[in-house]
Amino acid sequence: MLELFTIFGKGGIVLFCFQGACTQLVLSTAAVNEAIKNILIQGSSTNSHAHKNLSVQVKQDNEFELVFAVAVQKMLQLSYLDFKEVLARIENQHRVQKGAPRAMKQFTESKKFEKTATANKAMFEQDKSVASTAARLATSVFNSVSGNEKPSPPVAKSEIEIARENMKKRMSSGKKSKKATENGTKAPKKKGKEARQWEMGGKSTEGIDFSTPSVNGDEDHKTCWGEEGVQLKGSMAGDLSGFEGHDSDNEDEVSNPTNESETSGGGGMFSFLKNINLTTQQTVTSEHLIPVLDKLKEHLTSKNVATEISEQLCNSLESNLVGKTYSTFTGLNTTARNALSESLTKILSPKRRVNVLRDVMDAKQKGRPYVITFCGVNGVGKSTNLAKVCFWLLENGYRVLVVGGDTFRAGAVEQLRTHVSRLSVLYPNEQVQLYERGYGKDPAGLAFEAIKYAKERRYDVVLVDTAGRMQDNEPLMRALSKLVALNKPDLTLFVGEALVGNEAVDQLVKFNQSLVDNSVAADAGTKSVIDGILLTKFDCIDDKVGAAISMTYITGQPIVFVGTGQQYPDLKSLNVKSVVSALLR
Repeated sequence: MLELFTIFGKGGIVLFCFQGACTQLVLSTAAVNEAIKNILIQGSSTNSHAHKNLSVQVKQDNEFELVFAVAVQKMLQLSYLDFKEVLARIENQHRVQKGAPRAMKQFTESKKFEKTATANKAMFEQDKSVASTAARLATSVFNSVSGNEKPSPPVAKSEIEIARENMKKRMSSGKKSKKATENGTKAPKKKGKEARQWEMGGKSTEGIDFSTPSVNGDEDHKTCWGEEGVQLKGSMAGDLSGFEGHDSDNEDEVSNPTNESETSGGGGMFSFLKNINLTTQQTVTSEHLIPVLDKLKEHLTSKNVATEISEQLCNSLESNLVGKTYSTFTGLNTTARNALSESLTKILSPKRRVNVLRDVMDAKQKGRPYVITFCGVNGVGKSTNLAKVCFWLLENGYRVLVVGGDTFRAGAVEQLRTHVSRLSVLYPNEQVQLYERGYGKDPAGLAFEAIKYAKERRYDVVLVDTAGRMQDNEPLMRALSKLVALNKPDLTLFVGEALVGNEAVDQLVKFNQSLVDNSVAADAGTKSVIDGILLTKFDCIDDKVGAAISMTYITGQPIVFVGTGQQYPDLKSLNVKSVVSALLR
């Protein structure tokens, strides 16, 4: 008798499996698996395999990609296990069935008949209910005529009757409204949305047409300047003045440390030094300064000073105080203030001082223009502060060529054109000119052409505006590096906001690193780097001037300009004394 018979595909999917009544499935399955391994996988020459007390025969059918496997007892010799004869008989039956005409399916066997029968049954039930209702109504009418009317039990209304009654009610209400309209009482109309009336009504464009020179040209700028233009001209000749916005009443705290507040126990930032318990002729130790330095770090961080720089300042202060003996608290306060002030001043004092007017004069004597490139992230005020620098250079008698290098942002070229048009009214005879070629051009090639044009026309300074870009955008940073490396400007200014604090440090570091990494000025033996900083919106930060400390410390480059407003004269140089005073409050 058969212990196991199975049919499976060559992919391993079992299509049919028969198991004898007394067969152990684990044993027979193991026998078949071993037979597959020896016969099919290893390619044995025989089609049979012995496993314990079972004999397994395997047959492949390549046409149908099937495998037949039979497991029987070894002692049995079954004559019907001839796969060739069985397969031939199965194939013949399959061919006969495939060639025979397909019998027509009866309508009663189809799904359509089932649906029709169900529908007919429902219609019959509905007709039956209608007939019973009609018979009931006829009986009631007959009884009322013959006088033998009997009270009939209440009958529930059908859905059809309820729908008819609702329809009659709606029709009757519509007729009433029509009658009311015919009698002269009009039904109130629902108030719709009123159309908005614009000031110009969409008919006149005179107020928004800026194409004529009388509206957007020199005549308009002459009119808008008025007395203001007369006052502006000549107001910024010479070197820029330092910004005094944060110096106010506390400048004496830096220059004169022995004031009344210190005599009375110390005020402002150094008031927490009173926490050090000093007796006469006591030496200050590191244990004394640990809580004090923690508060100092917190104070500097609140002023937007970077954490790394705060730690360095605290370490510098500790080295100046530890191991020294002070007889009174006033002496300790004075030493601490002087030490911190000295450290801040040292950081803010640049390794090299950038004197733009002197450098422009040197370049002019050599017969070439002095090139300044402005770069930075989006929205920090590059174009506006470029116009301020342009006004300052015009005030000092230099001819300036402004390059519209921002070929990406919509309106960037128009913004520079407006600034140049306004400045041209104050300084005619081509003292200032805009060089632009529209949008979509290569900024590096545009700047190269502009510098060549400035040299031919004998312009003294070329101011190159660039598109704003985030410091993590590698393709745009490579494009900026290409511009700087190709044109080799005399001064590359990073324009950053004083409002963002430590974010400006991250921006400046990545801008500088990108210029260094992507520089191609290897033939000159130098690398392109940020040469200076232009700090904008410096008038909006009150005494949180830590960004100036952080940016100068990280790069070692000076803060060349400080933006303090929205007008052309609102451009200053950094007042180190004022910044230190603001930090020491």
